[in-house]
Amino acid sequence: MSQIRRLAAMVLLLVLAGLESAPAVLAASAAELDRDGARVLQKLYEKNSAARLLGQKAKAILVFPGIIKAGFMFGGQIGEGVLFKGGRPAAYYNTVAASWGLQAGAQKFGYALFFMNDAALAYLDKSDGWEVGVGPSIVVVNEGMGKSMTSTTITQDVYAFIFDQKGLMGGMGVQGSKITKISK
Repeated sequence: MSQIRRLAAMVLLLVLAGLESAPAVLAASAAELDRDGARVLQKLYEKNSAARLLGQKAKAILVFPGIIKAGFMFGGQIGEGVLFKGGRPAAYYNTVAASWGLQAGAQKFGYALFFMNDAALAYLDKSDGWEVGVGPSIVVVNEGMGKSMTSTTITQDVYAFIFDQKGLMGGMGVQGSKITKISK
């Protein structure tokens, strides 16, 4: 049993060390985030008509073009994103998450949050770091839901699309994530 604890402690230290150096790797300039965010959002619109529909109705869209996630029992993820209002960059955010459970692997992915009303957007701005799972309701749009979505079925505060998954991360566990406004 002590070998398992030592292994878990070593893995935790490696994950934490990786997260410690990740901000330097992820520290994109505002211009890079603007460019990458607009590019992946356009690509999402081309592949997914539900995302395109939501984009036409959304008050704002927060795009994280590249998030890095890794773990073995203990895990973490980190990334930076850009908030588009009226098609223009309006603010910058980072996302950080930690998890614990039966998990192993590493992956890179992106996601976009479509804020559908002023209340959800105001919550993002007034909170001291927005925790996913707290505050406005979020619906992760999967392929089946996206096919049946129309302008009359859009009823939630925030819709999320996950895209460009690369790598392999598997397992199950408990995760908490936080989105915080940053300066660029």
